[in-house]
Amino acid sequence: MELKDIIHEIKCYPGITRKGPIGRVAEVLKNLNEEISAPVVTGFGEDAAAIRYQDHYLLLAAEGMWPQFVNAEPYAAGKAAIMASVNDIYSMGGRPLAMVNVISSAREDDCEQIMEGVRKGCQKLKVPMVGGHLNPDGEEPSLAVAILGTAQKLLQSTNARPGQNLVLAVDLDGVDGQCKSVVSWDANSGKTSEHVIERLDILRSLAESDLCRTAKDVSNGAILGTIGLLCECSRVGCVVRLDDIPKPPTLELLTWLKSFLSYGFILCVDDAGLSACLEPFRKKGISAEVIGKILQKPRIVLRSGEDEGVLYDFSKESILGV
Repeated sequence: MELKDIIHEIKCYPGITRKGPIGRVAEVLKNLNEEISAPVVTGFGEDAAAIRYQDHYLLLAAEGMWPQFVNAEPYAAGKAAIMASVNDIYSMGGRPLAMVNVISSAREDDCEQIMEGVRKGCQKLKVPMVGGHLNPDGEEPSLAVAILGTAQKLLQSTNARPGQNLVLAVDLDGVDGQCKSVVSWDANSGKTSEHVIERLDILRSLAESDLCRTAKDVSNGAILGTIGLLCECSRVGCVVRLDDIPKPPTLELLTWLKSFLSYGFILCVDDAGLSACLEPFRKKGISAEVIGKILQKPRIVLRSGEDEGVLYDFSKESILGV
């Protein structure tokens, strides 16, 4: 597939285009936290909100699952909601503490399947589900969850600086096709809870050792969408070398570039700390590779072989609409 076709496909991908309305929400809530003197240290676009509390941070995040995903695969949606939320906390340099949920469904079977998926996800990732709300009148099933975590030091989406290395850390030991309605790569199933959690905890270790200050998890925006969000939040650009992106040999590049990853993180790392940052991932069997560089000019430039093209130019367009 030619580079121009990849660019077109990514720009039209719903996992990215659905981020645009965030701007309208941000506009309504603009300056609210300052007006009420809230101790929030993060803004829109982060994987979780961080609140300064005593000598550490409280982290809060929420996930609302795609309605068509919940309707088509309620069990898988329940599992995915837990996984995505937990990844949000770890990508901020934290650890999860507890979760709550909101479920809407008039169909008992759908509700039970959602909750079985939620239960399975919580068991795998060792996070308690401590409460929630059920609306038994919803014509179509829906699911949202919220998560509380804690962190000593933060990884954020606003700290990328020109000259830093763009790193993708991803577990290639997984399978595709587990979900029929969402393009995904499942690298958690078949692994013990301890194995999954110790690999996630690498992010917290990097934050607390000051080896990295910038990270974002690869969720429904997939690899390039996540990079775009990170760069837009940091008001920078980057060059991404598609040929250097680690991927499973069984998948086509475009499929991989649209995949929701159960374990995938984008990091920005200085040259001085690069080896020390990559080492803990590689020791745990995670592919961690430099796939590009952060640039001053606010554009996402893709390179494939000798070809080059612009995916996003933030001087003219926005993903978040903020």
